[in-house]
Amino acid sequence: MRASKVTISDVTFVADLSGALFWQEQCLLVVSDLHLEKGSSFATRGVLLPPYDTVATLGRLAAVIARHDPRMVIALGDSFHDRAAHERLSAPDRDALAAMQARRDWIWISGNHDPALPSDLGGVVASEVAIGPIVFRHEPTGAAGEIAGHLHPKARVATRGRSMERRCFASDGERAVMPAFGAYTGGLSIRDVAFAKIFGAPGFMAHVLGDNRVHAIAASRCY
Repeated sequence: MRASKVTISDVTFVADLSGALFWQEQCLLVVSDLHLEKGSSFATRGVLLPPYDTVATLGRLAAVIARHDPRMVIALGDSFHDRAAHERLSAPDRDALAAMQARRDWIWISGNHDPALPSDLGGVVASEVAIGPIVFRHEPTGAAGEIAGHLHPKARVATRGRSMERRCFASDGERAVMPAFGAYTGGLSIRDVAFAKIFGAPGFMAHVLGDNRVHAIAASRCY
């Protein structure tokens, strides 16, 4: 599995193929938009989805934590799909989350889907976190040094005569928007006006999550 490097405000991160960022100097892992219990949220509204998204998402999260063994984990908001989603976590899912939190610091950034996280989830809750020149928050503002989520960036690229649409990191070297980590999360094209508001012209890079590696592609080449 090949990762790539992403530099933000002179800080170098490993862009993991899972969609996480790892800051080796701080031994810090960052994930965004887990949207746990999205399947059960849809079920309450009569939209039936296979109820496996939380298990799948936590399994992927456990794998990337095992790979990097971070001292700290920051979840960049919308970790739960709605305000009551944490109440629908199964006992095994709670145990899995507690096992990942053991012996490491864990910070939940509040998001628009989960603005009032309870204290019984383990870890601490914050609206944003600043470490050195980097600020971690849920909704991007376009500020320098910012790493945010919320927009679920994806890119469509042409390859070998066909098109491929994948999740991606969007970054111009001064700020970044992370892909959604959750199993059932959709995406927003990086050519959408929402990204233009953050980066200006499409002179930023899409670090696209491929099958075996992360591909750095100019946003202007995506569609």
